[in-house]
Amino acid sequence: MSFSVTRRAVLAATAALAVTSGSAFAQDKVQLRLSAVNSETDQRAVAMTEVFGPAVADFADFEPHWNGTLFAQGSELEAIASGDLEMSITAAQELATFFPDWSIFAAGYVMQDADHQVAVFNDPVMDPFKQEVREQLGVHLLAPMYLGRRHVNLRQTREEIDVQTPADLNGVNLRMPGTDAWQFLGRALGANPTPMAFSEVYTALQTGAVDGQDNPLPTVVDSKFYEVTNQIALTSHLVDWNFIAVSAELFDSLPAEQQEALTSAAVEAAKSGREAQLALEEEQVSFLKEQGMEIYEPDVAAFREAVQSAYLESDYSSAWPEGVLEAVNALGN
Repeated sequence: MSFSVTRRAVLAATAALAVTSGSAFAQDKVQLRLSAVNSETDQRAVAMTEVFGPAVADFADFEPHWNGTLFAQGSELEAIASGDLEMSITAAQELATFFPDWSIFAAGYVMQDADHQVAVFNDPVMDPFKQEVREQLGVHLLAPMYLGRRHVNLRQTREEIDVQTPADLNGVNLRMPGTDAWQFLGRALGANPTPMAFSEVYTALQTGAVDGQDNPLPTVVDSKFYEVTNQIALTSHLVDWNFIAVSAELFDSLPAEQQEALTSAAVEAAKSGREAQLALEEEQVSFLKEQGMEIYEPDVAAFREAVQSAYLESDYSSAWPEGVLEAVNALGN
């Protein structure tokens, strides 16, 4: 997909102005509208507003739109591809809907932690994936953003169920999102995954309709699941990540120094958001313990081995390039 001739001319003119010194005409700034579904208080939004925006202010007008107010969720990448939008924060799951090989980065236990995400993103193993997105969708990925870790949260006390390996979740009715991919992950964890609307989860935990649910700690706190559950096994079965994305054509139209500045700003914003989110997670562990929750780490290696084996034996891995999983694993612990 390509921009219109008119838009291409505008971008070329903007780039030309940026590299012209001593011009009698005032330099026009590049417009960078970002559309994302998260709220303005989300750590990713705070980082983009407080770090990214000021870092590019010399040559760009950064204009973020949160809560899906500019483009609806799922339509941002197509808007970038068609030239109707400059930036977005996209997810591995969303990219996998365009490119099946990207499903490897949305699978359970592939990403190990926030540092592992950065290492994978910056490693040559990811270059073909980035290039695929660039060439076929016209989207340039600038930096990875840490979203959080999903854990198993149960009604039972640790005396009743001590979750150390997938075998300990046998027979546990674990609410998980209703898509086939999420239900597959629940079975791979050893549980009996139960599809249910998120709005029903609190009551279902309260009444015992389900034994537990899986979500990052911020969701446990925000939704007050700690009122109706007793423990959290820090399985970290999905270390979720997003990517700061920009129009490839716009990026290529900028002079080298502005490309470097844009990339550096994204990397610094991602770092700021990552550190803030990790700190928040630590604070929430303390808060949840104060509420009487038992929080502990199971045998994560045993979970990772079981879940990855399940993926490799399924159709999900058929699109994964040979050797990529091993290379990604080697970049972790």
